[in-house]
Amino acid sequence: MEVSQASYQIIADLLASRTGQHLTESRRWRIGTALAGIFREHGISNLDQLVCLLDEPRRRSHDRDLATEVVEALLNNETYFFRDKPTFDQIPDDVLPELARRRAQTKRLSIWCAGCSTGQEVHSLAMLFEDNKDKWNGWTIDILGTDISHRAIRTARTGLYTQFEVQRGLGVAQMLRHFEETPGGWQILDHVRHITRFQQHNVLNDPPARARFDLVLCRNVLLYFTQETREAAFARLASAMTNDGFLMLGAGETVVGQTRDFEPSVGRPSMYERTDATARLRATA
Repeated sequence: MEVSQASYQIIADLLASRTGQHLTESRRWRIGTALAGIFREHGISNLDQLVCLLDEPRRRSHDRDLATEVVEALLNNETYFFRDKPTFDQIPDDVLPELARRRAQTKRLSIWCAGCSTGQEVHSLAMLFEDNKDKWNGWTIDILGTDISHRAIRTARTGLYTQFEVQRGLGVAQMLRHFEETPGGWQILDHVRHITRFQQHNVLNDPPARARFDLVLCRNVLLYFTQETREAAFARLASAMTNDGFLMLGAGETVVGQTRDFEPSVGRPSMYERTDATARLRATA
């Protein structure tokens, strides 16, 4: 699709202002595919027409926010259960046992999945606890999933997935143990959902809670942020975490050269810890 520079810049600025994501020149190819549904719905054929519609006053209360539709269509909501399994397996094999040791007295764990998309990551974590419920008996587990996309959060809250979606990352035994097949798709069961919750949230805003989360997953969320925006996001994530908590990023992301709030966790790929030495001394005292 031919995209005029002026219209492209308006769309790029809209995405940046709403999400912090930078729509680089190399990502132009996604625009036509991502916005095809909006073009069909509004009977338009190019980006210039869409930009004109964005400038029109939307006075009727029942009209949907077209700008929000555009932004959500451009977001990359790619996700699947137990995504990047070799990296994800560090959580049950290493991180959770370490957190269980550190929280042995309180028996409370809080986890935040920032940029959780349609919820598969959150539900994957919940399955870990359900599959080891004897070990976690007596513990209070809270797993919060957030995403900037209202549409993604609606799907996450329903816990209803297509056959294709449940087959991505799940074995047959897991599907049968944690899901029920319904006429509308595969519904995740209440024994998994009861420790999860979801809310719409922008990682650049104040965190859902301060100094609360023992483990934060923010995977492949910061890839398209500018350096300045990424620094702001790291500061928000750090403020949400406990002094001795863990942060997991995507395989293509790092804190090195990006922030002073975190440092690599030794021997744990894609895992990071707070760099505040005073806080760490307090946490281990």
